[in-house]
Amino acid sequence: MSGTAPGRGPLRAGAAILLALMLVLLPAGLALASPGAVCNADTAEKAGAVVEAGTVKNGAAGEGPLFGAALEWGKDSAAGFAERLGSVPAIFGHDIALRLQESEKVHIRAFFRQSDAQGAHALLTVKPSRSMDQVSADDAAAFARTVEQLSNGFRGKLYIRFAPDMNTSWVSWGQQPEAYKKAFRAVAKAFKTRDDAGTVMVWQPFLGRDYPFERNRNAPVQGSDGFRLLDTNGDGRWDGTDDAYAPYYPGDDAVEWSGLGAYHDDTGGASAVNTLPADGELAAMLTGSDGRGGYGDFYADYVQGRSKPLMLQTAAFFSSTTGGAAEPEIKLAWWNQVLDLASSERFGNIGAIVWDERTSTRETGVAAIDWRLTGQPGIAAAVGARLAHSALVTGPVTARGNLAGDDSDGVGKVLGGVGAWTTAAVLAAVVSLLWLLPRFLPRAAGWAYGDPSPRDSRVDFLRGLAIVFVVVNHVGMTSLFQLLTQEAVGFVSGAELFVLFSGLVLGMVFGPRVKDNFGDVVDHTTKRAGKLYATALVVLIGVFLISLVPAINADTLTSFVDQGTGAAGRGGAGRSYDLYAGMDSLLHFPVAPEVIPGILLLQFGPWQFNVMGLYVILLLASPLVLWALSRGKVLWVLAATTALYAAGAVFRIRLLPSEFEDSFPLLVWQVLFIVGMVAGYHRRRIIGWLSAHSWVVVVCTVLAAAFAFLAWGNPYLANSFDVRVAILPDTGYRALYDAYFGRTYLGVGRLLNVLVLVVAIYALLTAYWKPVHRALGWFLIPLGRATLYVFIIHVALIAVVANIPALQEGRVLFNTAAYAVILALLWVMVRTRFLFRVIPT
Repeated sequence: MSGTAPGRGPLRAGAAILLALMLVLLPAGLALASPGAVCNADTAEKAGAVVEAGTVKNGAAGEGPLFGAALEWGKDSAAGFAERLGSVPAIFGHDIALRLQESEKVHIRAFFRQSDAQGAHALLTVKPSRSMDQVSADDAAAFARTVEQLSNGFRGKLYIRFAPDMNTSWVSWGQQPEAYKKAFRAVAKAFKTRDDAGTVMVWQPFLGRDYPFERNRNAPVQGSDGFRLLDTNGDGRWDGTDDAYAPYYPGDDAVEWSGLGAYHDDTGGASAVNTLPADGELAAMLTGSDGRGGYGDFYADYVQGRSKPLMLQTAAFFSSTTGGAAEPEIKLAWWNQVLDLASSERFGNIGAIVWDERTSTRETGVAAIDWRLTGQPGIAAAVGARLAHSALVTGPVTARGNLAGDDSDGVGKVLGGVGAWTTAAVLAAVVSLLWLLPRFLPRAAGWAYGDPSPRDSRVDFLRGLAIVFVVVNHVGMTSLFQLLTQEAVGFVSGAELFVLFSGLVLGMVFGPRVKDNFGDVVDHTTKRAGKLYATALVVLIGVFLISLVPAINADTLTSFVDQGTGAAGRGGAGRSYDLYAGMDSLLHFPVAPEVIPGILLLQFGPWQFNVMGLYVILLLASPLVLWALSRGKVLWVLAATTALYAAGAVFRIRLLPSEFEDSFPLLVWQVLFIVGMVAGYHRRRIIGWLSAHSWVVVVCTVLAAAFAFLAWGNPYLANSFDVRVAILPDTGYRALYDAYFGRTYLGVGRLLNVLVLVVAIYALLTAYWKPVHRALGWFLIPLGRATLYVFIIHVALIAVVANIPALQEGRVLFNTAAYAVILALLWVMVRTRFLFRVIPT
């Protein structure tokens, strides 16, 4: 758009640099995914609809333990799971944080509405977001009040499973018996004070077979009172001969149900291995009779012996990254053992069996674990058929629909029907107007980009936009900024743009030098990689040292609470990971032998900074790519990057042991960086070719607008100000999202969206540069020219925000003002070059 015929200017043609390369990747990428089939069978319901919660049946006449499911709520729904299974669970489970953020309240309320619509009970798994010893009676009372408000009108039973797996090392609240029991009793008292009949307190350790696992960084030190609680046999050591459950039991008066997490998983926390369950394995776990350790008879001691119903949470390990037994064989064999347990007179005190219907990752080389029963249509059909004739009780178990249609909870607004398609028409009109305006308004021709300098300010503008997206999403406050940064412009986050433009700038800067002075390119890129690596180490160790200061709450940086990362924070609070687990060994002698290599391999560190490891590797590899491009091997480069992307996306390969592989798998994310390098290297040639093929930019713009509209249909709503266009049913939308738009493994739809969006925005900047620059360029361009500096500083700002109580209360407008202050501060620091001599830029 230059004011002449649409699409004729070389600058607008240059906006489509990346699209030409995208066309090479797209055919291969489309073969990588297909949306999972969703069963269309009507939801089956067992006769004898209502079963009183907490009642243990004997397995006769179709009565028995309640069947439950803990879903991946960011990607799934109660109706969707029931549809796939062909039956409604009697219990739905959801994770919830203590202390609860405002954004989480939206999702918890939605969870109650979904469970209510299915006539199911609700299981809230409470995961403390602060140190266990900081959970006070006041915190417990406030939490109970909040849950009461969120569950207002819900007719089912409410099970409160507080801080499960407390005997393990991989949760931040693990292996702290004194603090745990005190906190559990405080929470139990708070709920019983408010409602003695409506809630059930569940105590749930993890199967003690491998106890004490690895030592949690917060576990009591030897010689302390807490350590003596762990040393149950009094031999002065804490090891597998000590009781895995007794130190953590809060007391019969506080515990109403006993729970146990027992999974078929033969990995021992190490490399992936797909194995068939042994005969009677699940029953042997409950009684400690599987021959794999004397970890006690949990069923006899904590269920029968204390007259408590048992809530069993279970699933079966399967990873597509390794060989071994097939998924249907593993899942159905374990499911058969679950059904056998449910009908067994020996285990007649089982009150509920909850399947962990989620996926996960593990730091020890397993890139993807699929625990789900209904992830594959064939497995789901077989499971549903066997469930229908089993002793497990399905739903509905309460009256349905009491909360349906309740819009008073601030979940946001949903536009359906005419409203949704009117929005689509307005979007199409705006895009058409922007495209045609330069043709019919001669004055608009003077708005076009015309900077003659070799540095492309449009690229700096887009890099500044990307870093703002990153800062907003990492600081994590509920605000109006979320409405712009969480997939509002399509299925794109700041990370994809950041990686793409890093490669583009590298190709632009070093491309002209590589043919004549390859050694200079190697020297510069190697030094840059070394600087980034040193920076990553400094941040890693600095955050650890800060976390040791009692007055500073560094949990936001040292732990990660999964918010459903596959979809930009959808869902409620998820699983908690201690990102510095084991690093406290540095404070003891001798230091654990794996800690120093772990630091050097960047296996620790704040999740907000872990992409730095990806940049280090890509920078070290970049001279080889530039050398190939200088020898005319562009097709070979594109073929190689496509093949690596395909391998990483299909097989979920974790190439390195570094932390960044959890969020930015190297084999997958390299494609954005390499495509950017190719585009930067051949920028002028591509501009020349696209100047004669302006229709490509038209296609790009239309696709970008279509992706944006589709993204607005996301069932996730950030806060009460958010708006969604309901163009697809929730179940269908989530299936489409998972198949094509997943973030971690860069679904092919997301990859396409990133590239066409960059083209469209670049075209917009080219045609409307002067007004856009006056409005935002003065702010974004300086940030875009100092992205590394901003990225480092934002880690410190995250810690500051986490220690200001007023910013943790979820007040949308107040937090929006706080974001404005944070972004203004970053801009001032860049403009004044504050500490530029110390902090890399």
